Formats: sequence, C-alpha cells, structure tokens
Amino acid sequence: MDFLKELGIKERNFGASTGLEWNSTTDQGELKIVSPVDGKHIASVYLASEADYDKLVAKANEAFKQWRKVPAPKRGEVVRQIGLELRKYKDALGTLVSYEMGKSLQEGKGEVQEMIDICDLAVGQSRQLYGVTTVSERENHRMYDQYHPLGIVGTISAFNFPVAVWSWNAMIATICGNTNLWKPSSKVPLTAIAVQNILAEVIKSNDLPEGLFTLVVGRGSSIGEKLLNDKRVPLISITGSTEVGRHGAEIIARRFGKSILELGGNNAIILTPHADLKVALPAMVFGAVGTAGQRCTSTRRLIIHESIYDKVKEAIVKAYRGLKIGDPLDEGNHVGPLIDKMAVTDFSLALEKVVREGGKVIQGGEVLEGKGYESGCYVNPAVVEAENSYEIVQEETFAPILYLIKYSGDVSNAIELHNNVVQGLSSAIFTENLLEAEEFLSAVGSDCGIANVNIGTSGAEIGGAFGGEKETGGGRESGSDAWKGYMRRQTNTINYGKTLPLAQGIKFDI
Repeated sequence: MDFLKELGIKERNFGASTGLEWNSTTDQGELKIVSPVDGKHIASVYLASEADYDKLVAKANEAFKQWRKVPAPKRGEVVRQIGLELRKYKDALGTLVSYEMGKSLQEGKGEVQEMIDICDLAVGQSRQLYGVTTVSERENHRMYDQYHPLGIVGTISAFNFPVAVWSWNAMIATICGNTNLWKPSSKVPLTAIAVQNILAEVIKSNDLPEGLFTLVVGRGSSIGEKLLNDKRVPLISITGSTEVGRHGAEIIARRFGKSILELGGNNAIILTPHADLKVALPAMVFGAVGTAGQRCTSTRRLIIHESIYDKVKEAIVKAYRGLKIGDPLDEGNHVGPLIDKMAVTDFSLALEKVVREGGKVIQGGEVLEGKGYESGCYVNPAVVEAENSYEIVQEETFAPILYLIKYSGDVSNAIELHNNVVQGLSSAIFTENLLEAEEFLSAVGSDCGIANVNIGTSGAEIGGAFGGEKETGGGRESGSDAWKGYMRRQTNTINYGKTLPLAQGIKFDI
C-alpha cells in the first residue's frame, strides 16, 4: 500500500526510537498487526526490551538538560515545523489511522488535523507561559509566580485515538521545555512509528537533541510497569479504562510523581420538551456510532422527557436503519469495525446482560457476517430501552450501544439521572429554554468536565481543556490553561529594600 511506503512503514519495524535512531532488538517478541477493516496483515513490530527503554530515558534526560534552556518561542518554532510536516502527510497518516484502527477515513484525517491544530495552539502558547504578580504584605518586596519545565513527560495512549491524544500532550509539553516518551497502544503501534518518522525530519533539519521525542513499543507487564515506577519520569499522561488509570495513578502517586488521567466516560444527552429534534438527531447518532462507539466521549445514554420519548425513539430507530456499515476507507459508509474480536464479544455480552436486567433491544445488536465483514469485527449498532439503574448501564461498554432512558417532571430530575453514574467526562442538553440550559451548566447541573448545550457529547475542540471528573480521572489536556500541568510552579519573593521585615509582623532582632 502506497501510504505505508510514504510513511516509512516496513514489513517488519523496530519498537524503540530515540528520535534519530531505532533499536535492533528482535528477541522480545513480535506484534503482528492485523487491520480490523479486512482482517489482513499490515506489518509487524519487534517489541522493545527493558534495556532499550533505559537507553531512551537516558537520552530523553540528556536532551531535557539542553531543551529546558531553549527560549520558549524557539521551542514553539520547532512545533510550528512539526505542524507543517504533518500537513504534508495528512492524507497518508489519516489513511493509516483509519486502516489500522478502523475509524472512518474522515475521522482518521480529522485526527491528523487535530494534531495540526494543537501544533498551532502550542506555537501561540509558547509566547504565553505567564505567571502572576502578587502584592506583598511587606514593603519593598515583590512577589510573583512562574513556571519551569518538569523533565520527561510520558504519554501512554489508547487505541481509539492513536495519534491525536499523544499530540495534545507532546506538543504542549515540548513548548513547556520538556522532552517526551511515548508508549502507544500495542493494538495500533504503526501509526506511532509513522509519526516518529515524520518527527525525525524536523529533528534532523533543526539539529535538535536526540531524545527530544522518544518512542517505545513494549509489553505493559514489563515496559509499562517500568515506566509507571520510573522516578526519572515526573509526569505521565494515561488514556485508557478506569481500571488502567487507577492502577497507574496508584503507582505514580506512591513515588510522588504527577499523572494526568483521561479515563472512562458514560456520557449522556438530555432531551427536554423544548429540544429542537432536527438539530439533536445528527448529534445523537454521530455521538453514539462515530468511531463505532469507541470514543471516550461517545454518547451512551439518552435521557428523554416522557412527553417526547416515543417521537425521539422513532427518529433514532429510523436513523439507525439508514446507517451504512462497512469499509471505513469508503467515505460513503457511516460505521466501520470495532478494534478487534474481543471488543465484539464485549458488545454482545453487554446486550445479553441488559436484556437479563430488563432492557429491550429495539434496533441492531447483531454481529455482521458475510462479504465485506470478513474480519469479524463489524456489528450493527444497537439501540436499547433501559433504566439508568441497570448495572450494565452504569458501566462503560466501549462499543456502539445507545441506551434510551425516560424521565418525567422538570429538568432537575433529568440532571439527577444524568449525574447518577461514576464517570464524569462529557455531557450535553438539547433545549431552547434558557432556564433549563443555565441550570444544566450551573453548580447543581452536570457534574462532568465537559458540558454542552445544543451540541453533542463528542467532538471537543482543542482550544478547551479536555478531561473529566469522578472516575474519569480529573486530568486536563489540550487547550485553555492545561499547559500548567506540564510545568512545576514556583513562588518567588524579592526584597529590594535595605531591611528584612518578616511576614505576619513577626519580630526577630539579633
């Protein structure tokens, strides 16, 4: 395939890179990557060893000693060039994202555009790493805070966004003066290798220190655990399930490291009697079936007022029956495959469980077979009538299952149902009633990190801080002031007088 050649993907690839050099380890096992699109072998990756990992960390640490001294706007210039390189390879990299992961080609290219956008944001941010000057209680004193680089920033990324989430972390971390160590999902390592090849061009042309961007593809049980326990890596961003995040956070906290956690979501849209259903329908359907329901921001619950419940149900079912399911590289299709057969099993088991609990599958739910579905990873997205209290509804099933939940009374009842899950990532309400919208956005409203009015739960822009509350983790990435999480904060007080007054009026004469 031409796009593989363009991105430097070989039949067999090595699993560790310092930015300029690749390792030569071949005795740790070999990942054979198969596309969920057609079940065909794409390429393989030799897993890195613990010795490879130690070499990468040493290189990243040495690079940090140089990089932290480079003025931030000059770091931004490097990130600007990375954005330009990504523009050159947008079609090829977007196609690889789609083919290796299974999301639609539009979403694959959109993910690369998101990388480009975060580069642009980071370039501007490189000139705005601001602190705040504070009035001192002591005369002839000035007090202010400032931010310094941390060191090596580790990013553990998930399969569903194989490149974009890494870029949220890496580009901001880079302009903040840090170096980067990336451990991608073992399900989609080829996209990470392709990105590393693109970065190499910028590293070479700018004579940047080796170790600024490092990559390690290795087992979670060895390389992953080593990374979590490594005191040389002061900050690790983890994207994944709540279970993965809890495990990582506990280890990192024991060594007093910092973590950014982007974990599970159980996102809901509230539809009040004042909703514009023409606007809401595409948001609901895309939110639920986009990326085959494998986004952390995917819409999993619709909380619908009883007065419009039947109308909404009818519209949803009709829309689902018109979905085109198939090869995501065909832009005429709406829904591609799940990542692998294990995900298909989880989809089927969740539907069996919801029926046992009293739910009713009213659309879809089948595993698709036959021509075009040979990989065994395609399903018909399901619509289920359910109760919010069902055990399976309380969980995040990473698949296209949409639960319809009825509420009565005013919007406060809907908000109570909405908040009654352990996750707290993204949320939305559709209403043209100002009072309902404001209540949803108030302190008694949505308890999620993202709360939207008249748009869906998925498709967050990079300009805002991305992240959630409760078991979603509480971290923030991407825009707003998320950059502060990649730096260490320092308070400075300067005495420019000739005496030494103490705070709180304390007297100490000698």
